[in-house]
Amino acid sequence: PTEFSLSQNYPNPFNPTTTIQFTVVKQEVIKLVIYNTLGEEVKTLINANYAPGKYTVAFDASEFSSGLYIYRISNANTMITKKMMLLK
Repeated sequence: PTEFSLSQNYPNPFNPTTTIQFTVVKQEVIKLVIYNTLGEEVKTLINANYAPGKYTVAFDASEFSSGLYIYRISNANTMITKKMMLLK
């Protein structure tokens, strides 16, 4: 990979699971967090050290209500945020 990136989740809208894909350029700690529209953290999907490469993580939202959610990935230098819609 040539750059740290976060892809749009697929499918979107989703019910109840979706897939989030991201790429890591160098060995570093990656954090992927889901927030509600009030900005409250509802789930931490990832908080671990990753080697360079392309990764996929599944998000099971069966315990959450329908609505808009924000997901944010961050490393030591960069933060990327995207939106996703849960429809039940």
